[in-house]
Amino acid sequence: MIATLQCTVIDCPDPAALAAFYGAILGWRVDDSDPEWATLTSADGQRIAFQLAPDHQSPRWPDPARPQQMHLDFDVPTIEDAERAQREVIALGATFLHDSRGERSGFRVFSDPAGHPFCLCYGQI
Repeated sequence: MIATLQCTVIDCPDPAALAAFYGAILGWRVDDSDPEWATLTSADGQRIAFQLAPDHQSPRWPDPARPQQMHLDFDVPTIEDAERAQREVIALGATFLHDSRGERSGFRVFSDPAGHPFCLCYGQI
């Protein structure tokens, strides 16, 4: 091993706002004390950070001219849980993009408030 992963960093126009969005989804602690950097930390120490990118160009999934660059997948147990989670992430500011329409397992694609795609995956836990 050469190194260990410190955190995943996501460029965005407003680190505090995007950290709050994902913090609400995951229930992780938000540290937004630096206006150019915000960090989410889980109870067991996992971290996702958000870095200010003033000229951020958001992806436009599935447009190959503006590719997704990266995305986060979140697990929910069942399609019923995906329905609930969909309502909740939309209330937080997500935009619905796509539903794989799986009956027992599948995924739903959204964009976060900065335009990054993320998925709610169900039936795969």
